[in-house]
Amino acid sequence: MGCGIARRTQSPAVPTTLQAKTIRAHDEAEERGDEAYLDPETRLYVMTATALRARGVCCGSGCRHCPYSLEEQRAAGRPTIGR
Repeated sequence: MGCGIARRTQSPAVPTTLQAKTIRAHDEAEERGDEAYLDPETRLYVMTATALRARGVCCGSGCRHCPYSLEEQRAAGRPTIGR
């Protein structure tokens, strides 16, 4: 990505237990430029990394695809990092 932030499919603070179909749903949403996608496993609406990055700052909520560093997540008040 041109902004200097490496693209991550998933926040480093979230355990790597996503199923392939969920990762694929995120990647397809990213390719289309969608802000979110419907998780095929949980049926929850999940924001993409691009949409979260567009917000400009980490909200500290522990978003699955958070593009911000662990330090930025801590500074934003995320209660648990790397469970």
